[in-house]
This record gives sequence, C-alpha cells and structure tokens, in this order.
Amino acid sequence: MPEASASRTRQQGARQVRWSALGAVAGVLSGLASAAFLESLAWATRTRVENTALLFLLPLGGLAVGLAYHYGGGRAAEGTALLTDEIHEPRGWLPRRMAPLVFIGTVVTHVFGGSAGREGAAIQMAGSLTDTFSRSWRLRPDTRRMLLIAAIAGGFGAVFGVPFAGCAFALEVQAVGRVRYDALVPALVASVVGDHVVRALGVGHQVFPRFADLDVSVWMIGRVAVAGLCCGLVARTFVALTHALKRGFAWAVAWPPARPVVGGALVVALTYAVGSRAYLGLSLPLVSASIAPGVGVATFAFALKLLFTSLTLGSGFQGGEVTPLFVIGATLG
Repeated sequence: MPEASASRTRQQGARQVRWSALGAVAGVLSGLASAAFLESLAWATRTRVENTALLFLLPLGGLAVGLAYHYGGGRAAEGTALLTDEIHEPRGWLPRRMAPLVFIGTVVTHVFGGSAGREGAAIQMAGSLTDTFSRSWRLRPDTRRMLLIAAIAGGFGAVFGVPFAGCAFALEVQAVGRVRYDALVPALVASVVGDHVVRALGVGHQVFPRFADLDVSVWMIGRVAVAGLCCGLVARTFVALTHALKRGFAWAVAWPPARPVVGGALVVALTYAVGSRAYLGLSLPLVSASIAPGVGVATFAFALKLLFTSLTLGSGFQGGEVTPLFVIGATLG
C-alpha cells in the first residue's frame, strides 16, 4: 500500500509538472501576442487623438474589416464563441488566420475611433497561437482543450496585467455556472507567465489612482451592494442591446461588409451629436476621471459609452467588451 501511494504521488507530481510546462508555453505565446497588441493599441490611440480627421474614415475602416472577415475569415469570424465551442465540443482546429485577423481588425477599429475593448482580441490570438502549437505537437483532444482554457487565462491575464483574475476568468467563462478545477494549474501558470512576458518586454498597463483608506461599515457594504445590482442590470442591458443591434444590422443590411460601414457612419454622427470624443476607443480617461477626487464625469456618461460600444460591436467591428464594461461601471458608479 505505501508503495502504491508513493507511485500515485509521483504520477500526480509528473502530471502537474507536465501541465505547468504546457501552461508556460501558452503563457509565452499569449504574452508575446498581448505585448505586440498593447503597443499597437497605444499607437492607434495616440494616432487617433493627434489626427482627429481619422474619425471620418471609420466607415472605410469598417468596410476593410467587413471585407476581410466576409471573404477571408472563414470560421475565424465566429470569434471568441468559436474558442469556447472548441473547448466544449471540438469540431476542428482554430484557424491560424484568427490571430492576425483579430489583431489587425481591432487596431483598425481603434485607430479610426470605434468604441471597443481589447480582451476579445487577446483571447482569440492566444487561442489561435496555442492551438497551432497543439496541432504541431499532435496533442490529444483532452490536452488540447485544457490548453485552450490556459490560452484564455494567458490572454486575459497578459493584456490586463491581472494574472489571478485571468485564471479565474478562464475557469468560469468557458462554462458559465461551472468551474473546471482540473484546469487550474495550466490556467494559473499561463496567466502568470503571460503577464510576466508582457512586463519583461517593457510594455506597461494603465495605472489608475489608488483609493484612499475606506471606512468599511454596514452602510458602506449596503451601498456597494446596491451599486453592484445597478451595474449588473446595466451590463445586462449592454449585452441585450449589442445582440439586438447585431440582429437589426443583419436584417437591414443584407451584405455583411456594408454593416460596419453603416455602423461607422452612425458612430461619427453620434460623436458630433454628443459633442465629445471621450466615448471613442477604450475611453480609459473616463475611468480615471470617475475615481479621481473632485473630477467626475457627465451624469449619463455610462449610457453614452454603452451606446457607442453596442453600436460599434453590433455593426461588425472587432474588439472586446470587458474594457468598455469597466468604463461603464466606473462612470455609473
């Protein structure tokens, strides 16, 4: 019995070492892709701010993205949903083209002023690159599925600089309501390694002001609970509106590449109707203004950011949803 127990312990140890090594591979791939992506987004934001006339080319940028995905995207057009579907019910390898398409498509969205996030691109790039590794090494289906979960963790953790949140995100988002604890080791390793790769390459993340010491009380907890309820309702509205706009554009505009053209024109019109460019791109200055003492934002800033982002993503532009939701939550608060 002691020998059998020792043998099982050695096998479990060897298994965890193997998963750690594979998770590190996913982390390196995620970190390299995220570092290049973050630098490109920083360039896109600077370029857009310094050249305000670029906003008028947003419909043209939408046409380019629409054409690329319609005629050359294939299964990559399914985006992050394809990645999660392959974890649940594998049908085939993730397309190699997914990484460059979402990279370029998201940068185009941001340089011309679309309102979108970044985690979608980071996750898709990490998934595509990691799946290419799995294909090259002919890994078994179960191993491949675990690596895809690790890729989600690596992409999220690296692009935001939050390795533990990246791990939790991957364990939960790939199966709503269920957590795959067997993927904990590769997911955590991938997220930590991805974050360290980005930092080692000298790519910085957005740093927000620190909160002052808070007086934790029943009154404070109650207020936070109410704020959480409001944020949940607004997030639900964001999801519903984005999906409704996708259906609406599909019904009104038969040719898919034309949908982001129309959406881009509407974003331009909305920008001038509102009289502010604060809701274009990532809109991270709105977060800083929301939590900085004595600054603040417009009362309905959260609703405007929600509308800009839903219109951008609903019409077919590339980009993520998490960063806009951070902005919506901060401005709502």
